[in-house]
Amino acid sequence: MTNDERAYDRGRLGQWLAGTARAEGIERRDLLRLLAAAGVGAATAATVGAAARPAAAATGATATGATAAGIVKPLPADRFVIHGTNAETRWSALRGTGYHTPNDLFFVRNHTVTPALDAATWRLRIWGDGLRGARPAAFSLEDLRALPAVERSVFVECAGNGRSFFDRQQGEPVSGTAWSLGAIGMARWRGVRLAEVLRRAGLSPHAVDIQPRGLDDAFFSGGVNLGRVRRPLPVAKALDDVLLAYEMNGAPLPPDHGHPVRLLVPSWIGISSIKWLGDIEVSATPLYSPWNTDLYRLFGPGHPEEGSAPLSRQTLKSAFELPWEAPLSAGRTQLLTGRSWSGGRGVRSVEISVDGGTAWRPATLHDTPRPGGWVRWSLRWTPRTPGRTELLARATDVDGTTQPERTAHNTQGYLFDAVVRHPVTVA
Repeated sequence: MTNDERAYDRGRLGQWLAGTARAEGIERRDLLRLLAAAGVGAATAATVGAAARPAAAATGATATGATAAGIVKPLPADRFVIHGTNAETRWSALRGTGYHTPNDLFFVRNHTVTPALDAATWRLRIWGDGLRGARPAAFSLEDLRALPAVERSVFVECAGNGRSFFDRQQGEPVSGTAWSLGAIGMARWRGVRLAEVLRRAGLSPHAVDIQPRGLDDAFFSGGVNLGRVRRPLPVAKALDDVLLAYEMNGAPLPPDHGHPVRLLVPSWIGISSIKWLGDIEVSATPLYSPWNTDLYRLFGPGHPEEGSAPLSRQTLKSAFELPWEAPLSAGRTQLLTGRSWSGGRGVRSVEISVDGGTAWRPATLHDTPRPGGWVRWSLRWTPRTPGRTELLARATDVDGTTQPERTAHNTQGYLFDAVVRHPVTVA
């Protein structure tokens, strides 16, 4: 996150707490009631997320990994781990798949359930006092396809990716979906720049926030209806690299991934990239949403009492394309493969340890570092000694940041970036 973004977000937090930021769809007293029930104050509202109530639970089919309630595509057990209304990609399934994650292997993060939307009748409504004359505009899918198209290869990653390692690796329990490292996917997205659509809708120079909102069901937390998922963006970001995407890897967006149109906010946490886009409010006054003031912030020891600035950019991570607790044969050369990624300007180097972190060797990179992307890497290793060991992958990005041994704890387990210890057994 840049200094300008931090100033923006902290300003919005102060405006909301002072009662000057406008909130649509939820009353301040309801949020305070949620916070009181959780035993926290208004400044630590992010802890509300721990009480999230999904609209649908996984069915018995999840035992075989065939599917999950609320998700449309098949979820075979050798490719996905199901977490309620969410599905995490198994890293072992990505080996040999190329740079982009195939659509059928892409992880699914749903607050409720995947909606059934008709592309022919779908319309994107753009409205608000941040438009000239405050006159709303509407765009069909064909209208968007008629505008200059842009393609971008970028990843989408949940802010909680890696959350389970706070507990099982650092011994620090956290709340939220227990993702390993599979809540990320890289795709080639095609669509139109949000800046182009806002310009055609009549963006006013007085606009300060834009707030996209999805068409999935309303989300409940602690018995309070928070409304449909929505999260404000500063106009500067909206006019920079944000995309209204209607294709994914050369095909129309699949239902679980935002059909017919989704927002794509490169390098930012996944909640920013609203799926099943229905409307965008353009505001000349500050906006508030539970998803940037109460949720998706860092709370706990080591963080400000009022919480961190709302999360934006992703962190640095690495993963092996290998099953957890994989059995390997002594004396047989293994080609270890994996991927590393950053929310910054890209990954420049990756080091591998095959002995739990005692010694490190450079991996061979197979992609050029770039913002919003990952790099594939490999290393040949011939294990000699039978027994259990841990494989570690440690990435360094273009700015010189290296993955740490530990991630500073936060109560909801966001932005885990420490080196993950991947166990294998040599027989």
